[in-house]
Amino acid sequence: MLSRKFPIAVLGVVVLALGACSDEGNKQQGGMKMPPPQVGVITLDKKTVPLTTTLPARAVSYRSAEIRPQVTGIITEKAFKDGAYVNEGDLLYQIEQDAYEATLAQAQASLDKANATVPGLQANYERYARIVNQGATEIQLTDARTAYEQALADVESAKAAVKTAQINLDHTDIVAPFQGVLGVSNISIGNLASPSSSAALVSLDQLDPIYVDMYESAGQVLSATGKYANFKNEVDLSKVKVEVLLDDGTTYSIPGHLDVSARTVDQSTGTVNLRAVFDNPDHILLPGMFVRSTLTIAEEAGYLIPQLAAQIEAGGKVTAKFVTSDNKVETRVFDNVQVSGNSWLVTKGISDGDRLIVDGFQRLIGGVAEVTPVPAEINDKGVVVDKQPSSSGASGGSTGSGSSTSGGNG
Repeated sequence: MLSRKFPIAVLGVVVLALGACSDEGNKQQGGMKMPPPQVGVITLDKKTVPLTTTLPARAVSYRSAEIRPQVTGIITEKAFKDGAYVNEGDLLYQIEQDAYEATLAQAQASLDKANATVPGLQANYERYARIVNQGATEIQLTDARTAYEQALADVESAKAAVKTAQINLDHTDIVAPFQGVLGVSNISIGNLASPSSSAALVSLDQLDPIYVDMYESAGQVLSATGKYANFKNEVDLSKVKVEVLLDDGTTYSIPGHLDVSARTVDQSTGTVNLRAVFDNPDHILLPGMFVRSTLTIAEEAGYLIPQLAAQIEAGGKVTAKFVTSDNKVETRVFDNVQVSGNSWLVTKGISDGDRLIVDGFQRLIGGVAEVTPVPAEINDKGVVVDKQPSSSGASGGSTGSGSSTSGGNG
């Protein structure tokens, strides 16, 4: 009994399986294929844009001084708080003045004495000059003239001594040579200050304005056809705009300009020092701070490819993916690209209206040939953002905005 029923059951299963396959085939023949994947695209137009380069940099004081005494004496006053901001001419230290005041008084007395002898010797010389050969000899006249001229010389010597004594007395007031921020004092009241001391009394740095030193490859700076070829002489340096990116990722609000380019190459690094100057009223930039500087070195017409939507190939070539007029994916390779902010500037191989893929790269894995392009937008940082509210089916967010970061960089 069982031997007859078992083949019949097996036959039923086979028939059902064949029916299922037939139904699936009918669905495939009926056009039930998956639609092409969506990718976010932007439409490119030719425009004139700035060419930029980003370099490592460090803030440096506009002026820096080690405050040292010019005369020896005991410190009787420290007139500032460590780390304080001071103006030019503000008193920093006071050196004991008694000895220098006495020296000045002595020099002044010597000057008065020298001045007192002049009138009598002058009158004597003039008298001998009137009666020479009439009661006075030539020798007497010569001696009178010598004494008078020596008295005049004594006066000049005494004047110099008074001036020296006054200078030394003035140096007992140690003042700020320019406005800036003080460091920590290395001496306190009651200690002896001396010009021969190895340590400075205190340091002073001017922070407004402030320099930012950048370091660029010597080959780039010195090349006749490189990106710096447009500003070889100093009259052009002030036209080169410089922006600073701080450690927290924000851009310093006040742009600066290139101030000087070094004429020598650092032998240990092979770089040339470029120096920019910035207004720094709030002292946000501090000496020694490491930053990144972006220089705007020229302007050129071309097409911008966001760096997050491109890949760097061997040899420095840049590749990017485009959507053709029939919605096929096309990969293009570009030579001699230049940097403009967060994008690559391309001058050849692109036409107005070309559609660049900036989003949805993960959907192209496996060699997808046809896609459905969806308009997308790029913000000022080169990142894809929603073109429309996320509730809309046509929004840029529907393509997966996060994919541009991983897919674009490979």
